[in-house]
Amino acid sequence: MYVINLIYTAPLDRIDDALDAHRAFLAKQFDAGVFVAAGPKVPRDGGIILAVRIERDRLDRILASDPFAEQKLARYEVTEFKTTRLAPGLNLPIPA
Repeated sequence: MYVINLIYTAPLDRIDDALDAHRAFLAKQFDAGVFVAAGPKVPRDGGIILAVRIERDRLDRILASDPFAEQKLARYEVTEFKTTRLAPGLNLPIPA
């Protein structure tokens, strides 16, 4: 799995202008089974995304297609970890 730390690099008014497009990007990745959780950080200086284990180069391409990345509004720090335990009943998708 991956923990993706999204860090804003632009003022919040520019982030807000691109927020609907970013949310559409997130929805597409949730529908594809790549992202399993996402939300803003507190305080609001970025967000966190959890992604299933896929090839790293595929993840990098996906992140590059985020409107926040395309408009140079955010940068990403990606941490990969090996999932060894899951809470009972938590079924994570395996993307195609």
